[in-house]
Amino acid sequence: MEKTLDFWFEYASPYSYPAAMRVEQLAAQAGVKVRWRVFLLGAVFQQYGWKTTPNELFPAKGNYMWHDMQRICASLNMPYQRPSTFPRNGMLAARISANYAQSPWIGDFVRNVYQANFADDQDIGNSELIAQILEKLGQNSEQIIAEANSDDGKQKLKQQTQQALQQDVFGAPFMMVGNEPFWGNDRLEQAIYFAAHGKLPASVTLH
Repeated sequence: MEKTLDFWFEYASPYSYPAAMRVEQLAAQAGVKVRWRVFLLGAVFQQYGWKTTPNELFPAKGNYMWHDMQRICASLNMPYQRPSTFPRNGMLAARISANYAQSPWIGDFVRNVYQANFADDQDIGNSELIAQILEKLGQNSEQIIAEANSDDGKQKLKQQTQQALQQDVFGAPFMMVGNEPFWGNDRLEQAIYFAAHGKLPASVTLH
């Protein structure tokens, strides 16, 4: 039986950056397949009556997050630059990710978009940048962008976001292994271990 991990992510989510950059490699080493599941956090915030992100609603939390991101990326030797604009519009990238989740290049696409946003401080809402990423991966950017922006393409992302809400995905990154939920970049290794072994490490127990 194939061992899988559903990786729920949002392109505007800072903590999804270090997780997305590592998940596929770590999972492969453990014999686990990653299923990329993009969704829109805005829909989650609306469900709780929030008009913006918690990090803007609670400035102290936001300040901590950026400081924490710097520490995390430094500890992983991962390039990081706080985006000069936050949050950026990742709608097009999300539509592409929802519609091409099964494509062999999707992991590289996700990582390139995250790097553009959180390492290179580029505007991932710029369709020309997204096209450049697709072309770099050897894909037909014009066709893919057109399909992602079609009515069916838009609906796919809406349906996937609704699925996230139904599964009580309340933040990003969020990992699901069967019915077992794991939230946050700091739970990535634990989620992969659970997917590989069907249980938590001996030092971790559920209560």
